[in-house]
Amino acid sequence: MTRKIRLGAFLPGGGQHVASWRHPDQPVDGATSFAFHRQLAETAERGLFDAYFLADNLAIGFGGAREGGNARIAGFEPVTLFSALAPLTTNIGFIATASTTYEEPYNTARKFASLDLLSGGRAGWNVVTTTGDPTAQNFNRDTQLPHAARYRRAAEHVDVVKKLWDSFEDDAFIRDKESGVFYDQEKLHESEHRGEHFQVRGPLNVPRSPQGHPVIVQAGQSEDGRGLAAATAEVIFTAHQHIETAQEFYRDIKARARGLGRSPDHILVMPGVAPFVGRTEAEAREKYNRLTALIVEEDGIGLLNGLTGGTLDLRGYDVDGPLPPAPPTEGMKSRQALIRQIADENNFSIRQLYQWIATARGHFTIVGTPETIVDTLQEWFENEAADGFNILPPWLPTGLEDFVELIVPELQRRGLFRTAYEGRTLRENLGLPYPVNLWAGARATAQAAE
Repeated sequence: MTRKIRLGAFLPGGGQHVASWRHPDQPVDGATSFAFHRQLAETAERGLFDAYFLADNLAIGFGGAREGGNARIAGFEPVTLFSALAPLTTNIGFIATASTTYEEPYNTARKFASLDLLSGGRAGWNVVTTTGDPTAQNFNRDTQLPHAARYRRAAEHVDVVKKLWDSFEDDAFIRDKESGVFYDQEKLHESEHRGEHFQVRGPLNVPRSPQGHPVIVQAGQSEDGRGLAAATAEVIFTAHQHIETAQEFYRDIKARARGLGRSPDHILVMPGVAPFVGRTEAEAREKYNRLTALIVEEDGIGLLNGLTGGTLDLRGYDVDGPLPPAPPTEGMKSRQALIRQIADENNFSIRQLYQWIATARGHFTIVGTPETIVDTLQEWFENEAADGFNILPPWLPTGLEDFVELIVPELQRRGLFRTAYEGRTLRENLGLPYPVNLWAGARATAQAAE
């Protein structure tokens, strides 16, 4: 089968750009409008996207820093929202974020297994470690966990969740009314996990779905993040400004996976891209300029405070002066480094920096025609920088509609993207293998050795 670009759609109802809620096309109540989220899901499915992706915050703001009038200040819990959207769609997957830092593995396993069943095998779990002291203060702590400690907990958390998802073997449920046998007790397994962070007996009280278990997604770029992703992730969201850094990340992740005995083809690397698309370059640039002009300075500063790790308060600095050094963070180390890189490479002032990152928070922003944008996507896809892309429309619904109506046909014309969904589950559409049940696999291995 010819390799195809995979596409995720990052669609916060309140908009992606820090000022998107002020755009005439963007509903001001989009973050808490179910009807609007349904419209977005239906549009993304019409565009044959693999998945609808949502990040999540457990405190107001980004990275612990409040973003003044941003419409993303409050919204739905993603799994709850996706459970409502699943029966209204047919093919599109739903990738929801849940924290390994503040959730227990049993709760995580149960809610994602439930979403996977409700959707007929279209669920994905975006594994995150949660940063910020304001978030910690919502969960019985004064300060955030250190970076390394968060990732040790995350690795064990994912391990426990996967064990729980394998509690029932695929054919455990017999449901024979005549004999009275509902399930095969020998095909129900306890996890019996005892580790540094968790003690979980199991089994999980939700059976496996048509795709085996939800797709595991991760987005870390630090050394610890790369290690976790290579060991556990099936899809990796990542942020890069240049093809060279994207290639370094792509090759490193694939090499690490290979070293851990995993097939590199079973890990899809999908950089984030925020496109401003116009039928002409001038139209695309006008769209960018119009949205940039709507940024409230306080919101731009608040966004930067979070993205630079929460260790630097830029209020009081000259916004037309340079970005000052930020103390090391125990928050998002890779994002702090990326923001510093963007400022230094472009010699941006604080104002210019928040204007640039306001669209996609450090992800790659492209302004151009369908042809020039697809030229870039194709270059990254064909040169070991990406297996697909997580698309971040700057404002909604227009930014998503522009992509579906202008970019998708150009991708299809070049043979880079599907013209119909390949299957009904998220795994099938992403081209990922069905996960063999832990217990059934061990039994098959033992029988083969006899």
